[in-house]
Amino acid sequence: MLRGMITTGAVMGVAAVALGMVLTPGPNMIYLVSRSIAHGRGAGLVSLSGVAVGFLIYLTAANLGLSAVFTLVPEVYLAVKLAGAGYLGWLAWKALKPGGVSVFAPRELPRDSNRRLFTMGLLTCLLNPKIAIMYLSLIPQFVDLDRGHVLVQGFLLGGVQVVVGVGVNGLFVLAAGAISVFLARRPGWLRVQRYVMGTVLGALAIRLATDTSR
Repeated sequence: MLRGMITTGAVMGVAAVALGMVLTPGPNMIYLVSRSIAHGRGAGLVSLSGVAVGFLIYLTAANLGLSAVFTLVPEVYLAVKLAGAGYLGWLAWKALKPGGVSVFAPRELPRDSNRRLFTMGLLTCLLNPKIAIMYLSLIPQFVDLDRGHVLVQGFLLGGVQVVVGVGVNGLFVLAAGAISVFLARRPGWLRVQRYVMGTVLGALAIRLATDTSR
């Protein structure tokens, strides 16, 4: 029954876009990689669990009508959008400013408790505008009204994004240390990675802040 609610094309479409978004440098990746490099894979995985819960919160809120709230009260959506754009802009500046540091560069960070790691992972996800866009704009396009059970379709398609997002971020957590060592031996690559990430984040911030679509 559930298999007939969503098509293979819808699943593949959501998975492809989710993969593209999770591979784009953003707050989740930066936070998870920095914690994994500074304090090991365990800290990264605890942080990832907070990110995963953030995915589920957005998924549930979107399916239960958050998109309707944003439509009826556009000022709320504008505030969330501008906050997200500001956050992305701040991350871009940190990467591009003179003396900026690559996300993969080893550095000292205060050791946090598992509870704080989880909470910060959750908040980082909830403040990530890419996730809000995913649930509020993309997934509804793959819902087929003729198949019925719209709410179930939304949760199933959102589940595809959760699996892709958690899986790919988990790979970054597990590989962050090895990537950091590889890049540390090649300072030029670290600079390139920093400039590329900063440019992408800056472009996303500008696009999000200037987007007039609803």
